[in-house]
Amino acid sequence: MQKGLTIFAYIDGANLHKGIQDQRWEMDFKRFRVWLSDKYGVKRAYLFIGLIPKNKDLYTFLQEAGYTLVFKETTYDGEGKVKGNCDADLVLQMTRDFYEKHFDQSILVSSDGDYASLVKFLNEHKKIRAILSPSDKCSILLKRTNVPIAYLGDQKSILRRKT
Repeated sequence: MQKGLTIFAYIDGANLHKGIQDQRWEMDFKRFRVWLSDKYGVKRAYLFIGLIPKNKDLYTFLQEAGYTLVFKETTYDGEGKVKGNCDADLVLQMTRDFYEKHFDQSILVSSDGDYASLVKFLNEHKKIRAILSPSDKCSILLKRTNVPIAYLGDQKSILRRKT
């Protein structure tokens, strides 16, 4: 890690939750934020998340842990399941921060191949340091970008919520 660089993390909250859940463990979000800072020098960690009023205590906790929350209004499908896709919001924020020169390097936390074109663009400009994959099955589209990928499951002993 180079000293003096401003590094931002962009976290797809739904992808992070699902990827960790599929591996049958729970993330300690406080530890994760500290780890992002210690390991990658992350100054700001944007967490893109659906807005569900009953989760206000969770949102307060995440903000106190050091995340900058970016909310997406949610809807419900025909079966009552919450829907709130944050991909476009993440892409817009990351692109805006790039063009406004808010960061020197960035970290993407997602396994979703939909971000591949953004990652390629940032890589061409040497503005992405790594992809942190919440899933043990990261998209081949992200792998093809040749950006280093670290798997959060490999850090389970550090990042797992202790009960």
